[in-house]
Amino acid sequence: METFIAKSKLLFTDKILRRKILFLLGFLTLFRFLAAIPIPGIDASSLDQFFSTNQFLGLINLFSGGGLSGLSIVMLGVGPYITASIIMQLMTVMIPRLKEMYHEEGEAGKKKFSMYSRLLTVPLAAIQGFGFLIIFQRQGVIADLDLFSMITNIGVIIAGSVLMMWIGELMTEYGIGNGVSILIFAGIVAGLPSNISQLIYTFEPSQIPLYIGFLVAAVLITLGIVVVTEAERPVPITYAKRVRGMKVYGGISTYLPLRINQAGVMPIIFALSILLFPQMIFNFLANFNNETFQSVAQFVLKFLNNGWFYSIFYFILVFVFTYFYTAITFDPASISKNLQQSGAFIPGVRPGQSTTDHIAKTVTRITLVGALFLGAVAVLPVVMQAITGITTLAIGGTGLLIVVAVVIDLVKRIDAQMSMREY
Repeated sequence: METFIAKSKLLFTDKILRRKILFLLGFLTLFRFLAAIPIPGIDASSLDQFFSTNQFLGLINLFSGGGLSGLSIVMLGVGPYITASIIMQLMTVMIPRLKEMYHEEGEAGKKKFSMYSRLLTVPLAAIQGFGFLIIFQRQGVIADLDLFSMITNIGVIIAGSVLMMWIGELMTEYGIGNGVSILIFAGIVAGLPSNISQLIYTFEPSQIPLYIGFLVAAVLITLGIVVVTEAERPVPITYAKRVRGMKVYGGISTYLPLRINQAGVMPIIFALSILLFPQMIFNFLANFNNETFQSVAQFVLKFLNNGWFYSIFYFILVFVFTYFYTAITFDPASISKNLQQSGAFIPGVRPGQSTTDHIAKTVTRITLVGALFLGAVAVLPVVMQAITGITTLAIGGTGLLIVVAVVIDLVKRIDAQMSMREY
């Protein structure tokens, strides 16, 4: 307790830390201010009703930082930038030059890779902005737009997405933690007061056991997320002894930490991106004059809007993408090569290809636990809504996973800053 109090005092007395935190808070305030400025011609009551009946848009709203639910000028948030980053990482599998740039060219290669992601953000923001405007226009949420108004609104949406991307990168560079993750975190936390007020407004004494159950579930889910996020599988490593002159180097034993959840929340973002496009495409087709298009679109949307079908499909996508993203970002061959070059080896395993196979097999086994966990967390809100009839993203699911992961990362980074100051 004394250590916690001492570190809390240091947090506000240290000039560098205080400046970083104030910088972070300043940009978060700017973000929430921009998220409160709507685009013209919105029917607020129709917008609220549309979001209350669409669980999928509620999940997309998480990654926009809460701007989509109010159709603000930053309605897409950092969503296009995240999608662009995902596409670029997928391209590394198909284009060897991009893989070489990202993994082998060091900091300069990663900067060039990030530049391509930024450029790709602009057309993606235009496509997503146009798609959402058409969907909301056909649902009566916004007034019919002429060509000039449509182009103007799309321009505003693109500018808002680029601005949020820039703010996120500034927060990463001059603040503490990952700026994009913190923006998403801020959007989720900003929605908590309205969720809590809705529960209070609809409160009935007969629902007290249900609320107590929600509270217990929230605590257990948070505990599970912390445990799985921090869990590691240690692989023992021994450094070979080397004699230089009269001194002996090496001979020490340590371990290689392999995280159970290597992919973080990225598989959930992948799955949401895959689910987004069919929703948008068939919403377009449902409004065509052609009867065949309308019947096919209504049939597919009926399945996509079915809670249980949606949950099963969502779970499968998250499970598959957890393995896929882990395979993209984690390279056992590179780790094996680095171990061999530094004179380290895994006891009982030959250096080279045998070490690569051993690490790959271990990662495949532990990823099964992470994939099942992420899939369960992703569909949790949908399942709980189907069981209880209460819509909430606060007690579980993607929102809670992001909040806990961001808080853990932020605490670690602040602690690291304090440790550096002491040294």
